[in-house]
Amino acid sequence: MAFIHDDFLLGSAPARKLYHAFAADEPILDYHNHLPPQDVADNRQFHDLFEIWLEGDHYKWRAMRANGTEERLCTGNADPKEKFLAWAKTVPKTLRNPLYHWTHLELKRYFGIEELLCESSAEAIWEDANAQLAAPGMRTHGILQQFKVKALCTTDDPVDDLAHHQRHMAGKPACKMYPAFRPDRAFALADTAHWNAWTDQLAAASDTEINTYAAFKDALKKRHDFFHAQGGRLADHGMPYIYADFISESEAAGLFDRARSGQAISPGDEASFSANVLLYTGQLDAEKGWTKQFHLGALRNNNRRLFESVGPDIGCDSMGDWPQAETMSRFLSRLDAEGGLPRTIFYNNNPVDNYTFATMIGNYQGDGIPGKMQFGSGWWHLDQKEGMEMQLNALSNTGLLARFVGMLTDSRSFMSFPRHEYFRRMLCNLLGQDMAQGEVPDDYELVGGMVRDICYANARDYLQLDVD
Repeated sequence: MAFIHDDFLLGSAPARKLYHAFAADEPILDYHNHLPPQDVADNRQFHDLFEIWLEGDHYKWRAMRANGTEERLCTGNADPKEKFLAWAKTVPKTLRNPLYHWTHLELKRYFGIEELLCESSAEAIWEDANAQLAAPGMRTHGILQQFKVKALCTTDDPVDDLAHHQRHMAGKPACKMYPAFRPDRAFALADTAHWNAWTDQLAAASDTEINTYAAFKDALKKRHDFFHAQGGRLADHGMPYIYADFISESEAAGLFDRARSGQAISPGDEASFSANVLLYTGQLDAEKGWTKQFHLGALRNNNRRLFESVGPDIGCDSMGDWPQAETMSRFLSRLDAEGGLPRTIFYNNNPVDNYTFATMIGNYQGDGIPGKMQFGSGWWHLDQKEGMEMQLNALSNTGLLARFVGMLTDSRSFMSFPRHEYFRRMLCNLLGQDMAQGEVPDDYELVGGMVRDICYANARDYLQLDVD
């Protein structure tokens, strides 16, 4: 039997029925990813397996380094095929790492390749996959159609002109592409040189002279309005924890003036300024009915040598261990009290926070919106079978799993759509085990209906995107 077979990860008869009858054929709404919008708009044709599979994949670089691979074969200027062969040499050492499952699921789903990837099979797999990539159906639009992707939500800086989104949507595509507003650079006040350079970009993009804090907020609102006009309905924030040390507007204006003039800003002052700006963007999200996302708890760029020589997002980030509960509570309470709490999804990077996040969202449900506050799918270091099961168990035990908005790829790769299948198989296996043990009813319409909703319908209804 092939390693990736029809019943992969489905350990019981109920799990198999749930997956094949209720999950497998559902479309995909990939509401958070880092795919390059230009690749979608250009209908990019990938020249080889390196371009579509290894280019920019920090998960693979991290594993390759652990296997003793030289950096030139990870992020360096080695030949693409040489990098692929180094990855193939690493794959057999990834047993019990989710990379082993993802690798073979992706080879099977994209190319029909069932042979296990290793040094001896690498050459033939390289040639086979590259030949298939030359087919018109393996361009980005064909891939999106193959995996029944209804919509993509990319991750975009407020200063982005969204030209690629506009060009793609002008063609009335089968798969929609919408921007997500990620204003992280607006908060990075302590590095005044970089913050001022970005603020100048914001001024140009919004056609606003930004010489006061009020003008800064007005420029953010203009860009928020622009994203909304392009169909954007999501915001996103990547930070260690939610900033909630609020200060007065006059104090925030004073910090703005100091930073704009190039004066030093302490980390504490940066956090206070960020709290006020984050509160303001939350109010903008609520006014427009957007969904706000928080990706919390990553400790980034730990390897200073590699960061300085190669840059960020290269596989040198880990789980952080900051306290989360009190700042989450202060921030949400303030927004809620002011009538500006939007739909919100929280993703944690450290499993110790599972029940903190799962119980915190229960404090702010309501407003007639099913599942208004969401505990998001396992993210980054938790984006694997055990991590996703822990997230589902914490959510089930403290809230309503039936209202969960499900999976996303959070990926830079067009080879990552089988992660939705991976999640669906894991979900069905978990619920199928419950059915086999009599812990949930032996009622396929009840349980299968919930599975179907989690796979697609919940996200479609919750995010209010034009997808059908």
